[in-house]
Formats: sequence, structure tokens, C-alpha cells
Amino acid sequence: MDYQQYFVRDSQICGGALIVKGTRVTIRTILASLAEGATIDEIVKDFPTVTEQAVRAIIAFAAASAEEDLPLPAYQVFRENQAGGSH
Repeated sequence: MDYQQYFVRDSQICGGALIVKGTRVTIRTILASLAEGATIDEIVKDFPTVTEQAVRAIIAFAAASAEEDLPLPAYQVFRENQAGGSH
């Protein structure tokens, strides 16, 4: 998914926070709503300038970002160490 078509960062808007393109709604705000249990439909109703596709892009972006930052599970590190010998 091409996140750039949905997000923008502009130092003149919301202090340079990452926002949904064409709005003043930050990605952080949408993620907070999701974390509080809001559905995509509720978010779109609460923020009429945000589309369903933009919310889905935010979810995908957050998942991809988290995946990049997550450490390998301990069992995977253990298995890799076993396969390569001790260092």
C-alpha cells in the first residue's frame, strides 16, 4: 500500500505531525481512537474529512512500523544461534 497518498507532514500544519492528507487530523489521533476501541465507521463519522481508505492505510502503516521495530521472538533468536553455532 502506498501510504504517501494518504499522509503528509507539513511544518505549518499541526506542528509538523504526520496527518491525513487534506485534513488537520493527525495519524496519532486516529491510532488513539482505534486503541480506545472505535471502529472504522465510528472514526469516519467522528472525522468526516477522513476516509475509510485513509483509516485502513493508517492501520497498515502502524502494523508495518511495529513489525520493523519488534525484536525477534526469543525462540527464533535461540534457533538462529543454534544453527550458526555460538558467537
